[in-house]
Amino acid sequence: MLELPLKIDFTGKTVVVTGAGGILCGTMAKAFAQAGARVAALDLNEEAVKKLEEECANEGYTCKGYKANVLDLEELEAVHQKVSADLGPCDILINGAGGNNPLATTDNEYHHEKKEGQKTFFDLDPNGVDFVFKLNFQGTLLPTQVFAKEMADRKSGCILNVSSMNAYVPLTKIPAYSGAKAAVSNFTQWLATHFAGTGIRCNAIAPGFLVSNQNRALLFQEDGTPTPRSNKILAGTPMGRFVEGEELLGGVFFLCDDKAASAITGVVLPIDAGYSAYSGV
Repeated sequence: MLELPLKIDFTGKTVVVTGAGGILCGTMAKAFAQAGARVAALDLNEEAVKKLEEECANEGYTCKGYKANVLDLEELEAVHQKVSADLGPCDILINGAGGNNPLATTDNEYHHEKKEGQKTFFDLDPNGVDFVFKLNFQGTLLPTQVFAKEMADRKSGCILNVSSMNAYVPLTKIPAYSGAKAAVSNFTQWLATHFAGTGIRCNAIAPGFLVSNQNRALLFQEDGTPTPRSNKILAGTPMGRFVEGEELLGGVFFLCDDKAASAITGVVLPIDAGYSAYSGV
């Protein structure tokens, strides 16, 4: 009898998910809990992860919420101690914290089309750009420093970063976010190489375009019809639709499964309804 490579069973594993106060990473945290893992849900928004903890408890799953700033090393170390005491040492780290900032976003897609009063490339706030790079890159690096050390000592573990379609080809208006996610993809490969001899695998997913509370106003008019930007996205997506958050879970589970993906490290997996494969013609 063949031993099937993917069983979707993380019983006995401790999974740490940063950014779990958001919809996407909250869904990942809940899915790992449903698959048998002990889950630590980390986010700056303590109320959100405590609500997630309550939801999981009501359904019979193990998930504990912790307030954590992924840019504060001392706070992460303190949370690490709490997680270890409550749930045990980390086996899988999901670096999901990230995001953009309006201060690092232009109003116009192309400079020659600028209109009076719009924020252009030349008006970008250096502090906003700095925040976006820190949140996405250092917000991946610092939790890895904290939670992967015990993995290296045990010579086993898995790290999954969250990159983006922006890392492949930068989108208009968001130069800082695109550059920061490209750094996350590069860092994923660096980590995979650096930890190759320790038994730690490091990969990433690159989600395509999803509808979230953060970008809903950019994608849909108040009457529910797509915006011009939304139409551009869908025209460049072979499947002609947005990706659903739960559609990320298959790739996440696959890359975090030590049997199914035992020889896979340094990979950035697009989950994008074909967006990255389409040349536009």
